[in-house]
Amino acid sequence: MPKVKTNHIKYPEGWELIEPTLHELDAKMREAGNDPNDGKRKCEALWPIFKVAHQRNRYVYDLYYGRNEISKDLYEFCLEQGYADRNLIAKWKKPGYERLCCLHCIQPRDHNFATTCACRVPKHLREVAVIECVHCGCQGCASGD
Repeated sequence: MPKVKTNHIKYPEGWELIEPTLHELDAKMREAGNDPNDGKRKCEALWPIFKVAHQRNRYVYDLYYGRNEISKDLYEFCLEQGYADRNLIAKWKKPGYERLCCLHCIQPRDHNFATTCACRVPKHLREVAVIECVHCGCQGCASGD
């Protein structure tokens, strides 16, 4: 006889504390996805989604690494269920990437001359004062800013 799949997920201890904030960020994500794109450039349509995704990832990261308010089980649960991006958080733990906005900014295949995004250049080394990243809309995610 085949196994019956159930949708019952066993939540780790402490989930009740972070659940309202994560659901609020999910609602913001849905709102950003349903937002009309009238008058925006093609690349600007995704910027609100990247912003909310960054907020959600930073929230889980700060709870575990910054304030030590959640357990390792709960942190792993959030990563497995898609509430946070494992690869982006892994980059945040490395020196020089503490303020990284998204993984698109450091992927050389997405940029001219196989470099990183212009938002990764520290402000004091830029020729232009204000830069907006084409991928996510950030104005600078270099650690030296």
